[in-house]
Amino acid sequence: MSSSETTTMKIPKLPFLLFVALCVTLYVSYLRWSPTIPSEKSLSDQKNRRISASDGIFYGIMFDAGSTGTRVHVYKFSQTSLGAPHLEHELFKAIKPGLSAYADEPDKCTSGIKELLDIAIKEIPAPLRSSTPLVLKATAGLRLLSEEKAQKLLDTVKNLFQSSPFLVGKESVSIMDGTDEGIFAWITVNFLTGSLTNPSGKLAGMLDLGGGSTQITFYPYEKTTFTDAPAGYITNFQLFNRTFHLYSHSYLGLGLMSARLQIMGGTEGKPLEPGAELVTPCITPGFATEFDHAGITYKVKGQRDVKSLYQSCYTSVSKMLTGKVKRADEVLTLYVYAFSYYFDRAEDTHLIDPSVGGFVRVSDFEAAAIKECTSIEKAAGGNPYLCMDLTYITHLLQDLGFPRDKRLKLVKKINDVETSWALGATFYYMDLLKSNV
Repeated sequence: MSSSETTTMKIPKLPFLLFVALCVTLYVSYLRWSPTIPSEKSLSDQKNRRISASDGIFYGIMFDAGSTGTRVHVYKFSQTSLGAPHLEHELFKAIKPGLSAYADEPDKCTSGIKELLDIAIKEIPAPLRSSTPLVLKATAGLRLLSEEKAQKLLDTVKNLFQSSPFLVGKESVSIMDGTDEGIFAWITVNFLTGSLTNPSGKLAGMLDLGGGSTQITFYPYEKTTFTDAPAGYITNFQLFNRTFHLYSHSYLGLGLMSARLQIMGGTEGKPLEPGAELVTPCITPGFATEFDHAGITYKVKGQRDVKSLYQSCYTSVSKMLTGKVKRADEVLTLYVYAFSYYFDRAEDTHLIDPSVGGFVRVSDFEAAAIKECTSIEKAAGGNPYLCMDLTYITHLLQDLGFPRDKRLKLVKKINDVETSWALGATFYYMDLLKSNV
């Protein structure tokens, strides 16, 4: 090898070490950057995380098992910076009859529950189902059954729920306390109107008339309401970083269907003797019909020799209601929403627009009752109980403290969302389930 060749081949020692260090650095960087092919499971997990976190979207499912039917509410929420969620959408579906109709054959309730569950499954994206709380709360229909029969129905539903893809906790299937029903309905109304999340907003009162029970709930602004309220009528709770003190009470047995039975002289859960019938002055004299309630069919007949259908019916209603309802004087000054059968009977007698609801005075219910009771042919028509129902509503409202000139806002929906207790209950049980499952 020549001297010139030897000179050309020499590489200084320090630059060579720097060159090696650079190569190592580039190689390590490449290893860190180079993507790996994820497994099928990791792809699925990443997809789930993306969908779960995307826009803060989450869902809640509430089954309302009432005395006359079962309804499913599927709510889609997005999280906001204010702490309170934003309701994006509600899917609602109802079926009949209520769970209590299957008291003697609990297994037969499963087809209807499955139908509603399938609706929820189709509505909620697969990656979000396992984190979506599924809850069924039964109301007056099951409260009026024996404990054994009610529990068999609840166990049947819970077994079905546990085979679903949703989040099911210890308290997911149960009978709801009547007072909670009123509170949750109040939450729904004031959330949908924006008052609940506005500290300076005026909070509305709420009236709900179901089949087996009726509720009254409002936020008291007067000290006398607290001092005059019977024990158990004032309740406290926290929601959306606020503390609320509410006047709330549920009257079990004074829902419209249970009231009908009592007005006619029947007893809840007790069939008539063979050949016996209930005779009442609240339907057309001599008119014979049947009344199905809580799985029992009662034969009913209009009392003969009634001079004034309205006055005779009002007397029967008054006798049944005596001493059963507490008057709340503060309702005179409140803005009050009323729904369920209040809305339905106002719609039946054209007091409101069925699509948007409207304002109705107590005296409007009274006038509609007198009209229906006076018109014998109409009283015996498609709804032979309309005279009785309207008379009962008129009397009940006055007993609760509403004067004849008091206006109530009747609604079925607010901002296209059903005005029931279900939304308010969903807020509560979503937090409860996620912390106790």
